[in-house]
Amino acid sequence: MARENFNDLMVFVTVAREGSFTRAAAQMGLSQSALSHTVRALEARLGIRLLTRTTRSVSMTEAGERLFETLAPRFEEIESELSAITEYRDRPAGTVRITTAGHAAKHYLWPKLSKVLPQYPDLKVEMTVDYGLADIVAQRYDIGIRLGGTIAKDMIAVPISPPQRMAVVAVPEYFAQHAPPLHPADLAQHNCIGLRLPTHGGLLQWDFEKDGEEVKVRVDGQWTFNGSDAILRAALAGGGLGFLPETMLMEHLAAGRLQRVLDDWCDVFEGYYAYYPSRRQSSSALKVVINALRYEPPAP
Repeated sequence: MARENFNDLMVFVTVAREGSFTRAAAQMGLSQSALSHTVRALEARLGIRLLTRTTRSVSMTEAGERLFETLAPRFEEIESELSAITEYRDRPAGTVRITTAGHAAKHYLWPKLSKVLPQYPDLKVEMTVDYGLADIVAQRYDIGIRLGGTIAKDMIAVPISPPQRMAVVAVPEYFAQHAPPLHPADLAQHNCIGLRLPTHGGLLQWDFEKDGEEVKVRVDGQWTFNGSDAILRAALAGGGLGFLPETMLMEHLAAGRLQRVLDDWCDVFEGYYAYYPSRRQSSSALKVVINALRYEPPAP
């Protein structure tokens, strides 16, 4: 195929990935009609239909799926290599896209990156708070932030926080009316604020451990949220017991706004990691961000 037709292939890959001419046109900065004409011309040259179009959706034919699976990874590799050569510039440049949970964004990403970015005016960070455990390759993120032990083996993972610890908390007024739980099983008698993540489905269990005994509790209560910030607000408002990282709570515990229970049952677990595909490790912009986020344990 002639070299000038590679642009047509890129148009096809973008439309197929987005499943929409509208979204693909917005992403590429072209009109929908131009993209539609390009794809039809490509199909005419190949002599085979690649996309099935309806008034509401665009889907790939069997031939389209085969072509997409062949082309998409190669175009991504080309884009990655083009991005990587920015290391030869005087200053790192471009946008680093990050998907993260709100707790990590507030306590680790923002404090570190806000000090570094002024040194690199051509470097931008796009941060998306998402509790759905996004597929960073499919959704074209450069970096994902996730707790240790949940990261795919083929990713490079860099620690960005110390080990974490959860805490069970409520306002003092709550415990004035309800006896504090002494064992995780007692939580069944309490109004617990639930957490439901998009990729998990059911409410997340509360995990505890003491002297080698592990206890997983399925809590119940009047409130359920999809993020830790909302749970903290509800706990501070007297909505029940919250189960949150203790780094979110230190200020409120010290001020007496929240009271902690089951402290001896809350064990330490792995902290947050920044992870990314190995083929992107040579990007200078990515290196700046990763180095800024990297956690260095204090000297003994």
